[in-house]
Amino acid sequence: DRQNMLKVYNYVYFENSSSNPYLIRRIEELNKTANGNVEAKVVCLFRRRDISGNLNTLADSNARDFEEESKQPPIAEQQKHQLKHRELFLSRQFESLPATHIRGKCNVTLLNETDVLTSYLEREDCFFYSLVFDPVQKTLLADQGEIRVGSKYQAEIPDKLAEGESDNRVQEKLETKVWDPDNQLKDSQIDQFLVVARAVGTFARALDCSSSIRQPSLHMSAAAASRDITLFHAMDTLQKNGYDLAKAMSTLVPQGGPVLCRDEMEEWSASEAMLFEEALEKYGKDFNDIRQDFLPWKSLASVVQFYYMWKTTDRYIQQVHLHLLPFSVLSCTVHHRQQISVVFTSVVCMGTSQHAVSTLRLLLDLLEEVWWAEDPHAVRRSYKIWLGITRQLALK
Repeated sequence: DRQNMLKVYNYVYFENSSSNPYLIRRIEELNKTANGNVEAKVVCLFRRRDISGNLNTLADSNARDFEEESKQPPIAEQQKHQLKHRELFLSRQFESLPATHIRGKCNVTLLNETDVLTSYLEREDCFFYSLVFDPVQKTLLADQGEIRVGSKYQAEIPDKLAEGESDNRVQEKLETKVWDPDNQLKDSQIDQFLVVARAVGTFARALDCSSSIRQPSLHMSAAAASRDITLFHAMDTLQKNGYDLAKAMSTLVPQGGPVLCRDEMEEWSASEAMLFEEALEKYGKDFNDIRQDFLPWKSLASVVQFYYMWKTTDRYIQQVHLHLLPFSVLSCTVHHRQQISVVFTSVVCMGTSQHAVSTLRLLLDLLEEVWWAEDPHAVRRSYKIWLGITRQLALK
């Protein structure tokens, strides 16, 4: 029965006691245990009865503000009472529950300023939330971003200097110079120094045991030594030594041996990179959760830096292709394959005209017709992908 089929991100009712209302949870994972039972890892949502009186007062204040800002039609007191039973509070708390305790599905949406509150009373099994409850800190916070305005968030712009007025600020305290374009070296001398820095980096990797394991060949070591971090270190060395080539050379190769510079791409092992890809598939770009659940020995800065370096690799391109694969022409029926082929040909011929954009939308309709019955969630994901392609066409 497709209607009762459970999927990840479904909101469901759980029964934990015959005398209490059903718990409402969002499924994050469905796992089979060793004894053959199915367990659901779920996100907890709380009702008003689950939070303290002080937090209920805060929720009431938030509800009044929402009614005023969104200009809601008049709501009777009885309806307000009923709406309190439809309001939930999302949390970041997870728990595992047996799937046999699931008693049905429901709908939970983030409250939007365009919503009419009473519409939730007209639909069965329909709930809303606007605040996030922290069971540990006992706090309620908005689940949406806010525009932060004021001196606490914006810099104070000083008055503009009058013509002829001198700036008495000490520039060295305000900023640090990392490169002087008016230095005494020629471009050819700087290029030669950068070549030497790469060679020193390659030699340093040959002396380093861990690097020898990660880059077993000379070609791989030379490629690693040519990354941006080596060039940045070389240019920083020139700046610190006053663009004196002799002093800069000595700094590159001190008494203890050549300086080895590594970025995050080189610091991470292959197994750590695989863990990162698995976490990215599960959490998206929620780097805090990625670090907490998969890579706790890495710093948050390290995870973020690795992500942006990983996006430049072939692995990232492969991941993108995997996401696009379900929408491949080869996956469709023969009839639709021919239709989509015609649409693709039209887009290629028309280039970036407005008609090309409308033709792309026709392609979306064809994809929807093919995939809706099998996986409606795949169609929704396809909209993001294809609208991105449409925007790129329009910008060319």
